[in-house]
Amino acid sequence: MASFLSNLFSMFSGGKAVSEAAGPSGEPQLYGDCTIYAEPRKEGSQYRLAGRIEKKVGDEVLVRNFIRADLFSSSDDAIECTVRKAHQIIDQHGPSLFGDGEKLRQV
Repeated sequence: MASFLSNLFSMFSGGKAVSEAAGPSGEPQLYGDCTIYAEPRKEGSQYRLAGRIEKKVGDEVLVRNFIRADLFSSSDDAIECTVRKAHQIIDQHGPSLFGDGEKLRQV
């Protein structure tokens, strides 16, 4: 019931539902042999840090999605911190980030 009222209110106030993607987030960023896509998620009036890291291995593209608890008041701040977090994930995991060969995984 609360979800219904929230969605109904969103329709009339011009807002979007909770946890919708924030929309286009600028250009993908290259870091080493990986491509980083910042994809912050809009939650109310804030943006949650979220993104994906892709790496081409042979003919396949392997994808690692990540979502963190961090919230930001602006989309630009969320994008900037998402790229920084992706760099950290790549640096910390090294080759093991894509070592399992899974096409899609959360990190």
